Amino acid sequence: MIKVENLTKNYGANKAVDDISFVAESGKILGFLGPNGAGKTTTMNILTGYVSSTKGRALLGGVDILENPIQAKKQIGYLPEHPPLYLDMTVDEYLNFVCSLKKSTLPKRSHLNEICELTKITDMRRRLIRNLSKGYRQRVGLAQSLVGNPPVLILDEPTVGLDPQQIIEIRSLIKKLGKNHTVILSSHILPEVQAVCDKIVIINRGKIVADASAESLTLSGDRKLIMRIEGGCGEIKKLLSSVGHVERVTVGGEIEPKVYEYEIEAESGADVRRDVFRKLAGRNFPVLMMKSSELTLEEIFLKITTGDIYGYAETPEPENPPSQTKEGSR
Repeated sequence: MIKVENLTKNYGANKAVDDISFVAESGKILGFLGPNGAGKTTTMNILTGYVSSTKGRALLGGVDILENPIQAKKQIGYLPEHPPLYLDMTVDEYLNFVCSLKKSTLPKRSHLNEICELTKITDMRRRLIRNLSKGYRQRVGLAQSLVGNPPVLILDEPTVGLDPQQIIEIRSLIKKLGKNHTVILSSHILPEVQAVCDKIVIINRGKIVADASAESLTLSGDRKLIMRIEGGCGEIKKLLSSVGHVERVTVGGEIEPKVYEYEIEAESGADVRRDVFRKLAGRNFPVLMMKSSELTLEEIFLKITTGDIYGYAETPEPENPPSQTKEGSR
């Protein structure tokens, strides 16, 4: 288990990490997310012992990384974004070197065979690392993090450079590893985090802004109501905007003559479907489609970290909406 308590890191007057706390449980995969400059990398560097904290504690299996760094680091398998590979070594030479470096007491031959089989690099073991593709280098980096079977795995962008089939395989491997290890996974591929992680922590400007299970985070996000309604879009938008607990109404394209698609965002936890339907029925606007759509993890991440959702800028409304033309006013 990893336990972070009131962790702070100052660089001069700048607080890269500001009094954060979270727990990563054994047998669970924690997704650690944040925009560039949020303090994510600094936090991971503290957890792995690369830098020390200004105050607070980081415990790995109950061992403080600052007070007993050697004992704590024995419990960590770390895959940085750019794997620390020696290009003039073969894969076998490199993994044997890592075994010696970590002073692994496991049977070397069978242990490395198992790791190579897991990461699908068995056929590459005699090849120089410099001659491997970026995807296979990434796999070798993941293999070195597994040497010694550490109880804690910290993986920074583990699927960078992999092709779609390799990504699926590595995701499956991470989920398998998560059953017996404490795993922290950092990735900018948010659908990957949503597919693999049990819990998600989001850091922004040095502070934790979200800490919840992947399921509850998406379920607790604001909801969108997507509708297709026949009638003047200007008038309908105004009507929808007047419904209680509706925060924003976006007009999409014209699906068919005088039928427009609308995206309605409600306050968190509010269900506005019935009120919306009553308003429209009272004005005789036919509802041709209505569906509720939960925000994706990507949308929730952007909303939490930027206060807006990329791609939700309203599309320009027609210069002459049907309700404002002479024909539409008859």
